[in-house]
Amino acid sequence: MAHWLTVSCISVPIRVKPGVRAARVGGSFGERLVVAVRERAVDGKATEAALQALAEAVGVRRSDITLITGASARDKVVQIKGDVTLLREVIERLCSA
Repeated sequence: MAHWLTVSCISVPIRVKPGVRAARVGGSFGERLVVAVRERAVDGKATEAALQALAEAVGVRRSDITLITGASARDKVVQIKGDVTLLREVIERLCSA
């Protein structure tokens, strides 16, 4: 019997903290997952670094993450493609870290 993985998407609100000493994904700022990156908020570098760091933290490809809102803001909403149940567990764990 074949087992099919249902791939869908979840939306995740994140808070980007640019210009930190050590990059880190974890903790929360209100209802948002904190993504701290070394890159400064110049020309979208912090945003791209945050999306890459988030992809690595949740175990998906960078291409599975889409920025929905907040291109030039610290508060953003991203959409992550993958196994929704697994992604929710990982995001909850990261928010608690």
